[in-house]
Amino acid sequence: MAKIESKGIGIVLEIPKQKCNDVKCPFHGSLSVRGRQFTGIVVSTKMRKTAVIEFNRLHFLKKYERYEKRRTKLKIHNPECINAKDGDIVRVMECRPLSKTKNFVIIEKLGTERGFKDKMEARESGKVMAKKEDEMKAKEEE
Repeated sequence: MAKIESKGIGIVLEIPKQKCNDVKCPFHGSLSVRGRQFTGIVVSTKMRKTAVIEFNRLHFLKKYERYEKRRTKLKIHNPECINAKDGDIVRVMECRPLSKTKNFVIIEKLGTERGFKDKMEARESGKVMAKKEDEMKAKEEE
């Protein structure tokens, strides 16, 4: 992949080799990107041409003068030429609203997350355990 400046916005990117006919693609369509950039991990690609990414950030708590970890999820457009899968680390950039919930598009695939499947399985098993505990408490209250 050749590195070039994309669309005159001052971002050096690797252009995907694969072509696509997507109008909402920043490389092969008419979509212009601007604004904020994030790097995150693709959590879900179950929707057509849409991916859900997740990234961690620190939020300052004024009362305790400390930071807490918070997790942010974004729905983003996944062009056919990039075609990110679950567990991929991607760079996304803001664009015009593409739908009710999509305001970002994937501009680059950076690699894959190690141990992604294990993390997701652990998170799911934690949800199941929490649900069982809630059911047990509800039975005890009755």
